[in-house]
Amino acid sequence: MNNHNTKPDSWAAKNTKNTLIVFYWTVAWILTTALVKFGTEYVWQSNRLLTGLAILFNVIIGFGMVLAVKRYLVGLDEMQQKIQMDAMALSLGVGLVIGLGYQSMGQTNLIPFEAEVSHMIMLMSLTYIVGILAGLRKYR
Repeated sequence: MNNHNTKPDSWAAKNTKNTLIVFYWTVAWILTTALVKFGTEYVWQSNRLLTGLAILFNVIIGFGMVLAVKRYLVGLDEMQQKIQMDAMALSLGVGLVIGLGYQSMGQTNLIPFEAEVSHMIMLMSLTYIVGILAGLRKYR
């Protein structure tokens, strides 16, 4: 029973490491997203090959981020996993239901502006944060 994986300090260190890895992958993904947007506009002036390569790089980094989040979730204890999964389910549900309605409002001109995916990302992010806070409060 002297397994180092059962020590609380070892678990905390691994959890901290996984959190930092998710942070680094997320920052890399955000930076590559900015590279696609601003590189196309200001650096290589809509060169299709460079834009395509930048998008491919962004997608590859995005999948790396997804895998890092999966590793992070697997490393959490059961209660933290439940809080995360509940928050993710809430975010996905709200995003899907509101997103489809929002898109329909944009397509039928019920709103005076274009329905942007960035609006849905903000809504889903805020919903996820609310879900995390509600879960932490519920299980404290």
